[in-house]
Amino acid sequence: MAIETSTHGAAGAPAEEHETSLGLDNRKLAIWAFLGSECMFFGALISTFLLFHTHTNGGPTPHSIFNIPYTSVSTFVLLMSSLTMVLALAAIQHGDHRSFRIWILCTALLGMTFIGGQVYEFTGFFKDGLTIKTSAFGSAFFMLTGFHGAHVTIGILMLLTLFTLSKQGKLPTSESLKVELVGLYWHFVDVVWIVIFTVVYLIPASKK
Repeated sequence: MAIETSTHGAAGAPAEEHETSLGLDNRKLAIWAFLGSECMFFGALISTFLLFHTHTNGGPTPHSIFNIPYTSVSTFVLLMSSLTMVLALAAIQHGDHRSFRIWILCTALLGMTFIGGQVYEFTGFFKDGLTIKTSAFGSAFFMLTGFHGAHVTIGILMLLTLFTLSKQGKLPTSESLKVELVGLYWHFVDVVWIVIFTVVYLIPASKK
């Protein structure tokens, strides 16, 4: 079923269409292709972690350094940002730009809170002797979580860009697809974190 991606602007003129032969906007098709490639990349990093998470080289182990309750709170914060992202998209699609700016800013702030929590957590790991050079476990852990953190940071910058464009009146309702595309990316990093949290934090803890 084709997805309608063009709406009418304030002057009544239709927005530019970018549909492919599949009935999808080519920008949406491109983001799905990009996210598919990212799935493979994260899959490789997660597989590497599973192979090396027991190779601690006499250094800290997952059981000795992970704080599951703390990381659970950070995970909850990131998941709540997916909800605010949905509310932001709904707001701009209904022409409520004030609510859009509130929700998109909340999403960015929740993302910042998550990143701040990771920085604090990693600082504690460094003090406990776990670095990227300590062991294969440390290398795999920091590569996986650090790569995800970089994705979240990029997402935050995109969210703030949308907020700024809206504040300047440069993001009309007819351009809500831009918000939808950023939303797809944001939901992707949230889902990936659920997988990482389960594989990296919960599974090793259950084997204690």
